Amino acid sequence: MAVLHNRISGEELKRRLHEEAEPRTTISFYQYFSIQNPQEFRDYLYKRLYNLKVFGRIYVAGEGINAQVSVPQCNFEAFKAFLYSISELNNLRLNIAVDDDGKSFWVLSVKVREKIVADGITDPGFSMENKGRYVNAEQMNELLKKDDAIIIDMRNHYEYEVGHFEKAIEIPSDTFREQLPMAVNMMKGNEEKNIIMYCTGGIRCEKASAYMLHNGFKNVFHLEGGIINYAKQVKEINLASKFIGKNFVFDNRLGERITEDVIARCHQCGKPCDTHTNCANNGCHLLFIQCEACRQKYDGCCSAACKETIHLPLERQKQIRKGIDKGRNVFNKRKVRLRPRLNE
Repeated sequence: MAVLHNRISGEELKRRLHEEAEPRTTISFYQYFSIQNPQEFRDYLYKRLYNLKVFGRIYVAGEGINAQVSVPQCNFEAFKAFLYSISELNNLRLNIAVDDDGKSFWVLSVKVREKIVADGITDPGFSMENKGRYVNAEQMNELLKKDDAIIIDMRNHYEYEVGHFEKAIEIPSDTFREQLPMAVNMMKGNEEKNIIMYCTGGIRCEKASAYMLHNGFKNVFHLEGGIINYAKQVKEINLASKFIGKNFVFDNRLGERITEDVIARCHQCGKPCDTHTNCANNGCHLLFIQCEACRQKYDGCCSAACKETIHLPLERQKQIRKGIDKGRNVFNKRKVRLRPRLNE
């Protein structure tokens, strides 16, 4: 029987990844479509992708699939052929990473979820069949020129912090499920205006566009393939990028550089910086922005207290963090957890 989950330690898998000679390509994709038996579909995906040496994080639900994966270049065509052999995924757009060292993932994880993106929507009348109109990079740039266009960033605050489109409005929230009703409330009175929504790879803004239409907005657009596809298109057709800074990504890279602009600041000293990292204290693992000088000063930690902790004997460290689910903090950057910024 084929292996349906990984049984090798993370440290060993990371070591093997860094010893690989074959280059890898980081790809993201999603598709909203009906899956009658998500668990069966999940197992089918795992078996086929495992054999192709694909790493990454894939979510399967009754409403579709959401994936961020790393594929050996020698298996890329076989990977694409397999995906396209699934009728609902035939000719699916694949977002190729623009700033990729091939070390984004080191294990394959395919999980069944209630939804491929948690939205908090309970209205039975809501449907993904009625969604906003796609816009490509060229159309996005044209819409950005219009004074009456409203640009909405459907990502979390820590993503917006390091990079966003010119004139984009941030929906100040910690989760997508909080953002949806907030976006509707913030846009009241603009039901007839052009509203353009965007996110990292397209999955959140596509659902958000459908939610806005469901709530009475008339002219809703969303960026096809999100920032990842936009960055690829502006390079291909030599357009000026209206997205400024870095695109946060949910893999080991923690970001793709889109333009050379650095619009964020180190959370410890306030100097210009847009490098996200996780606190080196395994009992904390806070996601935060840290410059190189502060990384050296605090040994990769978010605070003097965490720095002190990592220099304690290992047994004492284990005792301190006993019972703490550190995995919940890897991408946990709720505002209540953030250190105060300078001048705040």
